[in-house]
Amino acid sequence: MLERRKSAKFFRGVGLLLVLALSVSQLPAQKKLAARLPDVSSGSPSASYLEVEAQSGDNVPTLLERYSLDGYDCNITAFFDINKLEEDYRLKANARYKIPVLVVQYNGKTIRSTLGLDDWGTAIRIDQYNKNLQAAGLRSRSFIDDKELWVPLHELNCPAEGELAEAVKATSKARASGQQIPDESSASKGNRVFPIFGKKYEKTPLVSQKFKGKVFYIISGHGGPDVGASGTRGGHTLCEDEYAYDVSLRLVRLLVSHGATAYMIVRDENDGIRDEMYLECDKDETVWGDQTIPLDQKERLAQRTELINQLTERYLKAGVQDQTVIEIHVDSRHRKQEIDVFFYYRPESEASKELALQMHKTFLQKYARLRSQKNYNGTVSSRGLFTLRETTTPVAVYVELGNIRNSWDQQRVVIANNRQALANWLFEALK
Repeated sequence: MLERRKSAKFFRGVGLLLVLALSVSQLPAQKKLAARLPDVSSGSPSASYLEVEAQSGDNVPTLLERYSLDGYDCNITAFFDINKLEEDYRLKANARYKIPVLVVQYNGKTIRSTLGLDDWGTAIRIDQYNKNLQAAGLRSRSFIDDKELWVPLHELNCPAEGELAEAVKATSKARASGQQIPDESSASKGNRVFPIFGKKYEKTPLVSQKFKGKVFYIISGHGGPDVGASGTRGGHTLCEDEYAYDVSLRLVRLLVSHGATAYMIVRDENDGIRDEMYLECDKDETVWGDQTIPLDQKERLAQRTELINQLTERYLKAGVQDQTVIEIHVDSRHRKQEIDVFFYYRPESEASKELALQMHKTFLQKYARLRSQKNYNGTVSSRGLFTLRETTTPVAVYVELGNIRNSWDQQRVVIANNRQALANWLFEALK
């Protein structure tokens, strides 16, 4: 085995919180800035996009991060637009690219008068941006000396940090009063920070928009009072719900980074994506909307499917047909039984069968290349499991990652690189 938001849109359901549908604007950056800055596309001598050289190993997110442009979806969108590139994050070493920073002729007076701004805060941040890049050696002289003011696109085209702070404050107030509130990621709008992924992974740049207009509901099995199956390894207890959750969260992050609307149905606000081998077992998971997970198994399953069905119906009414449920588990068999990743699909659903077969094909290809000494024996079959049977989403697939009691299969989930590989392969099958 390999070691390895153009706007925020909310849906209201009966008894449910507001939920976020992520989308990203594709409007050309210069059109949105036209009222404040000279038209770059007209070849104006007073404004142009900053052009820089990509270093070896650079991709779009790393290049933008170097110039403090990461974390804003408008910067990623603008990068592809101004360079007239397909949405592919790979870059050629030593090639020159325009980045979403406008080089504006400074009038020698103030930043506000140069840009026609009224807001002091924006002017101060632009001033500090220029100073920071000079301190980092990315510009040789100050804008006061060379009369070239660098203006990062997000300062005029994305929500300011102050807006984020106000939204967070409002969210905290709503929590305290018991009001229904949106998911934490809704507060950030253009600033692509998702606390559910944990501190290390919360910043999630938009790599492409290949999945724009597609909706995914990712369910990690069990959770709350039900840890699912369990195994032991090196004196540690392995809980099914923790490992299924980590793989699911990694898959959601991949989907969001490629423009999808993705719902993490079972949630643990203090776990995030973890890179440890042994994930601590707990029972504090909730269902989307801070809903407590019931003790009764049938109630637990009904809670999730009802939520998904309400969301599905609203998207269908809005004309969104491309909706998929993926539920992820780790099976439990006799400890000596090795099993490969296998798949179930909704009975009598050709679309669900097609996706399950594509997932199986992807894993078969990966195993052939990375583990040729051991054949892949995963299976695909229909099964009337509750989620597959009761959800109304057009496509539904159920994934079992292995036998949590078998020492060989355990490697597939306890090694963080392998959990990421599982998420990567599931993601690749969705393309």
